[in-house]
Amino acid sequence: MTQQGIDDVAINNSGEWLALGASKFGQLLVWEWQSESYILKQQGHFDSMNDIVYSRDGNRIVTAADDGKIKLWDTQSGFCIVTFTEHSSGVTACEFAPRGNVLFTASLDGSVRAWDLIRYRNFRTFSAPTRLSFSSLAVDPSGEVVCAGSLGSFDIHIWSVQTGQLLDRLAGHEGPVSSLAFSPAGGLLVSGSWDRTVRMWNIFDRTQSHEALQLQADITAVAVRPDSKQLAVSTLDGQLTFWSIFEGSVSASLDGRRDATGGRKLSDWRTAMNVAGTKNFNCISYSMDGSCILTGGNSKYMCLYDVVSGSLLKKFTVSVNLSLEGTQEYLNSRTLTEAGPAGLLDSQAEASDLGDRIDRTLPGSGRGDFSSRRTRPAVRVTAIAFSPTGRAFCAASTEGLLVYSLDSTLQFDPFDLDMDVTPASTLEALAGRLYLQALIMSFRLNESSLLKRVFEAIPPVEVGRLIRQVPTVYIARLLGFVAQIINTSPRLESNLRWVEALLSTHGAFLKTNMPSMSHEVRMIQKALNTIQVDLARISNENTYVLDYMLSQSAHNLEGSSVARLTNGSSGDSYS
Repeated sequence: MTQQGIDDVAINNSGEWLALGASKFGQLLVWEWQSESYILKQQGHFDSMNDIVYSRDGNRIVTAADDGKIKLWDTQSGFCIVTFTEHSSGVTACEFAPRGNVLFTASLDGSVRAWDLIRYRNFRTFSAPTRLSFSSLAVDPSGEVVCAGSLGSFDIHIWSVQTGQLLDRLAGHEGPVSSLAFSPAGGLLVSGSWDRTVRMWNIFDRTQSHEALQLQADITAVAVRPDSKQLAVSTLDGQLTFWSIFEGSVSASLDGRRDATGGRKLSDWRTAMNVAGTKNFNCISYSMDGSCILTGGNSKYMCLYDVVSGSLLKKFTVSVNLSLEGTQEYLNSRTLTEAGPAGLLDSQAEASDLGDRIDRTLPGSGRGDFSSRRTRPAVRVTAIAFSPTGRAFCAASTEGLLVYSLDSTLQFDPFDLDMDVTPASTLEALAGRLYLQALIMSFRLNESSLLKRVFEAIPPVEVGRLIRQVPTVYIARLLGFVAQIINTSPRLESNLRWVEALLSTHGAFLKTNMPSMSHEVRMIQKALNTIQVDLARISNENTYVLDYMLSQSAHNLEGSSVARLTNGSSGDSYS
């Protein structure tokens, strides 16, 4: 199962499934011993994550880590969908293309790769003429070019996505390039460097002119507001500076050193407020409307600021795990000894077993060493990203991938409290004209025949009132059921009444939650298009039939009038 030890084992009630967990590599497996097959197999990153990004619909999150793996996660289930392992070293940055299912990643192995998320394959690899370790990445809004910067070289490399050729190298920085970002309007590339400058490049101009913005400390991160009018820059001294892109001047600034300060480490001789290592932000991200900016760094806090006023709106605590460095505000003086903090003392040498006394750790290793070590990991936030829906954001931390959402609150459903839900009780509620209760109970039972019976028994005059009272947790299931039955049921007018009531009553809810309900909405649209095509075909056929019947009726009327005239003339001649 794994190269490391298994930490936990569990068996389900029936005894058919066996769950195994290994915390070292973050593995979780559910094994069916009778068929000797996997029911569930999940694994997280076994090294720290460096970057995260949301897909354009907000349904997927991509994580890049030092273990050289790229993982695609589903935001609804929390499961990993696919893992890419082509990079031979740590993956430092990832970015989605503005259009299509294409992902770009940069790695310390000196390559930038493009991934097709439909076929799940690497279809293009970009490399520099010399061996470099790329640490930052940016993709043009048109999707035509991809840029990467490294800590070993001071140049920015630009490639063509279609041909894979190196187009240009932008020179100007006098230090390593730490961050890259494209303006959403296109054409403007923003780069931040350790030379204390931010440069804005017009890469599509013939002269490739650029403007340098001077700051007082090394640049750790840059971000462009979604309206392309403002630039946010985070520096090593804890300052967050906002620049006007068109004017090239500072519009606002705030001091985040006090807000970014985290807890103490065991080796700190100073208090948390006086430790300089945690008083800056390493990653920043604008909200979708550009009104807020989220920051994170080498501390246990993430800070959300209002862009206009510069006020702190909320501080999010990443972790309270006391086994991590930097989570305690105050150190316990009782753990201090003459040799230093008790947690830093080596107790392994006093072990009775010779095998336990031998130190097999690699000297000087900071990460990537799978042997045991005495140092404890420190809490930090390496990357943050807002969802395109504006309803959630995620953060990559020492504790793993954290997702914060406005839609994660418990939705009240009174039918899930203490009601005995059975087919008999559902039919009894239907007979008592408790249509909403019967519909919800049939959804919970999930029996297609019972659900269809309840659905068809609801009078059309009750549809509007019932739709207004349906809990939002059942809107997606009701939409999907109506889309399925509308193509098979002969009750066309009644089904269209349901669709009209659902869309008119819960239109705002559907628009807000479109990423999670896009499948049901597309099913409704497909069903309505099918009905439109069928009605148009039937109408055309009926037009021809009616023309034929009218022509036959006119011919019959003409024949009867001629017969009457003939009969009249023959009667006159006889008389």
